[in-house]
Amino acid sequence: MTTTDTATDAGSRPPRGRAGSLTHPARTGLALVLPAVLFVVVFVFTPLLVAVYISLTDFPLIGDYEFIGLRNYALAWSDPVFGRSILYTLLYTAIVTGPILLLGYALAVLVRSHRRGAKLLRTVFFLPYIIGLTTISFVMLLEAQPNSGGVNVLLKALGLTDGTTAWLADGPMATGLIVALVVWGTSGLTMVLLMSAMQGIPREVYESAELDGAGWWRTERDITLPMVRRSLVLATVISVIGSFLAFGQFYILTQGGPGSDTTTVVMSIYRRAFIDLQLGASAAMSLILVAIIAVITATQFWLFRERD
Repeated sequence: MTTTDTATDAGSRPPRGRAGSLTHPARTGLALVLPAVLFVVVFVFTPLLVAVYISLTDFPLIGDYEFIGLRNYALAWSDPVFGRSILYTLLYTAIVTGPILLLGYALAVLVRSHRRGAKLLRTVFFLPYIIGLTTISFVMLLEAQPNSGGVNVLLKALGLTDGTTAWLADGPMATGLIVALVVWGTSGLTMVLLMSAMQGIPREVYESAELDGAGWWRTERDITLPMVRRSLVLATVISVIGSFLAFGQFYILTQGGPGSDTTTVVMSIYRRAFIDLQLGASAAMSLILVAIIAVITATQFWLFRERD
């Protein structure tokens, strides 16, 4: 190789950055990521650290406070109302998650095709989720009233009750009514998640199954379910976390009653903060709830992990 060729090759090479310096693509990537990092630091980590500090004090809503260490955590675990609210929330989550997934899957199967009317059905099934549980809960509060509510009027017309049932005055009946309301109001989101995954499955896979003589149930079990598994895991995690954070529908319909029969964890935290005016204790309860949700979410990911 001549001296001229060597000089030409050297001139065509991109200049090397100094040791430890960032290249232009790296600087660009850092600049793009930095706003998201700042957002997380300001609105996630900073409030979390403040909550940890408040949980270690007897911080009232109004007035002075002092550092008391882990006393709030000990009081939270020894509080029977808070313990019952955790158990009730676990029970509510276990009851509501299965029907949401089953109904969402059934609706996704119904509307995943492109036949006539499928788009209209998608809109109808997804509409309750768009309206929101808060609005639906206020409507249900009116419709569940004894004598005048639509639920009792319908059941009386069918001859099933005398039309005077106080649905919200009994813990189990109120829970059943709220479960039905939540399943109807949120299964549309599960439908959309699963429908999107189903529409991404190549048509050739189903055609091959048909040629092999596979029926509908075998096709769903051996092809559709495995291929929408990740979306199903996502829908499960969203449903479980949403159930653990349930507050609005219970506050509107029962306010945790009768007594504390329908008091969820979030409602227990709300009462401690804004009724008892004990922000330190409520912060400790909130962090306990965060830890419980983290453990349950990690367990779900472990159970649904990919296996060879």
